[in-house]
Amino acid sequence: MRFLKALAAVAVLVLLTGLSAGCSVSVAPDHKGIEYNAGPFSSTKFDACGNGRIWHGPGDQVFTYPIGQRTYKFGDGGDTDALKVVSRDDLELTVEGVATFSLNDDCATLRKFHEEIGLKYEAYEEEGWGKMLRTYIGAPLDRALDEVSKKYPWQDLYSDPDTKRKWESEVGAAVAAQVNATAGDNFFCAPTYNGTGECGAFLLTLQQPVPPDNVRAALAAAQQAIEDNNTQENRNKQIRTEIQALKELVKVLGPNGAVLYQAIKDGKITVVPVPQGGNLNITPTP
Repeated sequence: MRFLKALAAVAVLVLLTGLSAGCSVSVAPDHKGIEYNAGPFSSTKFDACGNGRIWHGPGDQVFTYPIGQRTYKFGDGGDTDALKVVSRDDLELTVEGVATFSLNDDCATLRKFHEEIGLKYEAYEEEGWGKMLRTYIGAPLDRALDEVSKKYPWQDLYSDPDTKRKWESEVGAAVAAQVNATAGDNFFCAPTYNGTGECGAFLLTLQQPVPPDNVRAALAAAQQAIEDNNTQENRNKQIRTEIQALKELVKVLGPNGAVLYQAIKDGKITVVPVPQGGNLNITPTP
């Protein structure tokens, strides 16, 4: 019996020793980790936040999130497809671009983001992070683009640089408001965020909105017609100038003289100078 009690005591000691052994997670410089105590004999409770090496006990949980400048690209090769908007005159345009931002890495805010959003989407994993971005940045961005684009005619958006700059600025402000409303807090900040920078703002770069292929083809045809018309007008102007010059020749040389002059000028008649008193033999051309 004494042997069994001693063996049990040793087993409990080994178990407790194993549970007290610590582990660590190395958090990359461009990430920040948050740790929760979640041992077998305790409830899950927030413990620490930071980067570098985070020490934790058995059963504890560490979640890491990217910090610093990040992007959400929509378009060819991006995080999602190009977005569609409708102009004031009801033409659908395609828009590509990049939203650049930073995750708010203030520890209290990051913990709130994790508990309210990160856990739901598993945003501490690459696939979950992408899914979270499509919900909290992609969807608000789509709505903001629709809202602002309806203010402008499509030709101004497509071809006027000043309108494009104004539209881009308005969309950026609208995106920030939409994202904050969707997330419920300033979880996303300007890309220059360094702990004290502005949150609730984005750097948004939008490409020129593009109309459908058939509209662009029609625009190209119309532009070609304008260029052809300009070319013809210039040709007509040249012809009128030449006619006026011929009229002046007729006044000076008479009709026959003007014709002869023009034939000589065009190389149709060869003029050979003959010295006075010289002989000239002409061989008819067969």
